[in-house]
Amino acid sequence: MKAISGIAKTLAAVLLLSLQACSTNELPSATVQPSMTTSVDQYSYLIGPNDSVTIFVWRNPELSGTFTVRPDGKISTSLVEDIPVSGRTPSQFAREMEKVLAKYIRDPVVTVSVNNFAGPFSEQVRVIGAAAKPEAYPYRQYMTLLDIMIAAGGLNEFASGNSAKLVRVLNGKQMTYQVRLDDLIRDGDITANVDLLPGDIIIIPEAWF
Repeated sequence: MKAISGIAKTLAAVLLLSLQACSTNELPSATVQPSMTTSVDQYSYLIGPNDSVTIFVWRNPELSGTFTVRPDGKISTSLVEDIPVSGRTPSQFAREMEKVLAKYIRDPVVTVSVNNFAGPFSEQVRVIGAAAKPEAYPYRQYMTLLDIMIAAGGLNEFASGNSAKLVRVLNGKQMTYQVRLDDLIRDGDITANVDLLPGDIIIIPEAWF
């Protein structure tokens, strides 16, 4: 019995060590998805989660309808389930739907329109820190720093606007730029305004008093 008890204790110790070896207090880093847009003139709107899309199938009203893109970036129609849509332009998604529906109907002609706009997370512009309304905002073509700060309600009373940073990821590389929000918003210096790209992050620190 003592031998069995000793073996049991040994096995328990090995199991405990194995569990400790498998456990970790470190989480994997978040995956940074750079924007597909490198110039404001190249921008095309991409469908994202929570967008509402209307699919019109010519001569097939029973296959047409309005659908909300799920958080996983997919929609389900009356004929086909779990269709990926996030990250596509409306015209790209329309062509993909035509390929899917061609299995069921002859020569489908599909038109896709977007009714409200959120866009993929990688395309949204985020304002964090000492803004009046820090949150993520849908990108619009030719959006500028002034536009996003108007949407965010400007700076709060504790902001150090001229110490703000703009973080941008292009081609997998992260770049950080200083932006002069005090000069732009409080002094009206329009030379401090800059163009934004999808996925930009504006970080506004608080001032040290």
